[in-house]
Amino acid sequence: MAANIEKHLRCALEFLEHSDREFAAGDEQQGSEELWGSVSQAAMAVGMQRGWRSGKSAHRREIARTLAQEYGEPLLARDYGIAEKFHANFYHDFMEVEEIEEDRPMVRQLVHRLIEIAEDKP
Repeated sequence: MAANIEKHLRCALEFLEHSDREFAAGDEQQGSEELWGSVSQAAMAVGMQRGWRSGKSAHRREIARTLAQEYGEPLLARDYGIAEKFHANFYHDFMEVEEIEEDRPMVRQLVHRLIEIAEDKP
């Protein structure tokens, strides 16, 4: 696996760990951004693996949509949309704690699925 792909996968896992620590410490805004960063890094790894553009958020959204169709897993696209909500929460602090707790597992699952895909383990 190319070094850059491995780097993005490592970063995705690191951001996921940072996110958990921030949420545990009560910092929902920073936890939200770290969670978004994890998804973004994992999607970039998939994009790099497949030779797709992944530098912009719109590219990564398209990656999630394409993978959802390719694998017959519509939750990939749905969960990417939820991840974007966490990104917006970093800037606007609008998500309630209950909503965060309900949505986080879906985004975490997305990260792990993207990592599996990037490692070519469908």
